[in-house]
Amino acid sequence: MPALTITDPDDPRIGDYRALTDVELRTRWEPPNGLFIAEGELVIGRALRAGYRMRSAFVDEKRAGQLTGLPDGAPLYTAPPAVLESITGFHVHRGVLASFHRRPLPALPGLLTRARSIAVLEGLNTHTNLGALFRSAAALGIDAVVLSPNCADPLYRRAVRVSMGEVFAIPYAKSDDWPGTLAAIREAGFTLLAMTPAPDAVALRALTPQQRERPALLLGAEGPGLTRAAMDASDVRVVIPMFNGVDSLNVATAAAVAFYELGAGNQAAAGPGQAHAGGQQQ
Repeated sequence: MPALTITDPDDPRIGDYRALTDVELRTRWEPPNGLFIAEGELVIGRALRAGYRMRSAFVDEKRAGQLTGLPDGAPLYTAPPAVLESITGFHVHRGVLASFHRRPLPALPGLLTRARSIAVLEGLNTHTNLGALFRSAAALGIDAVVLSPNCADPLYRRAVRVSMGEVFAIPYAKSDDWPGTLAAIREAGFTLLAMTPAPDAVALRALTPQQRERPALLLGAEGPGLTRAAMDASDVRVVIPMFNGVDSLNVATAAAVAFYELGAGNQAAAGPGQAHAGGQQQ
């Protein structure tokens, strides 16, 4: 499709891309309008391969002739860097943005039926941590993610970028019934593992094979951690042992360690790309 040049920052055709750094504005605009923004060719390509439908692309005019593989029917807008920055609110150093249509989230029962290992996130509201966690989940064998109502949006631009588009690889559901959803997860055959530095927590490596078989790892927000209701709903409290007086890890880092630890028993048998895992913060 021929590129359409934008010279006016107030052009209504590029409303999807306005003020991308304003989290509050984007939260009010993107989910209600059924869209999300992807940044960079790699992430855009992963969104397309995952089956998301592109609404439009908006690129630095110098990059317009370099892009390939964009779908027919989605307009391609271009602008000089200064105009692009004035619209988006930041320097688009990758030079490529695209707006996509969201898809309905899967129903929780079907998600749980298909998964062997899941991450359950409660109150995780930092987009960078959420994006990093999804990337680790995809790399280390987590099958699905369940979000509490107050979690951040996995399709917010920063989360998508930090995940390198891996948010498209992991199915996720967002629950309106919290903590009631935790009971449904247990009823589906999962063992709820609550990450916590509590004195009665069990080291991840000390879990039994049965406790590792279908893990649902509960991860809380940094600082407050898991709520009392989530802790009470869990089957086992688990911990990553710390050394040298360090009391905790960043939630995304701790999740990656736990995902690997819980999946290590399956990796030898399944081989790379086929193992299952689970994880959280303390």
